[in-house]
Amino acid sequence: MEDSFRLLEDRIHRAAQRLKDLSAEAQALRTEVAQAKARAEKAERALAEGAGRPGGEAEDAKKAEALAAEVKTLRREREEIRDRIEKLVGLLGSL
Repeated sequence: MEDSFRLLEDRIHRAAQRLKDLSAEAQALRTEVAQAKARAEKAERALAEGAGRPGGEAEDAKKAEALAAEVKTLRREREEIRDRIEKLVGLLGSL
């Protein structure tokens, strides 16, 4: 009987530790999403500002293309992070 309680206690301790670890990871991912979102917004603003200036069209086109690629990459990263957070939240909910 005591062994059963000890096993149950061990499982509870492991589950609690896993919950703490997952919570910390979820918070880190939320921070990462916020940073990626800020970078994407900054890139979009820079792209919009570059479109409004006359002259230097070839240079502006290269910058716009680079910024568009960066925005695309950042959005993809944000979606990947969002998916990971959703999986973690689902796992936390199942505990």
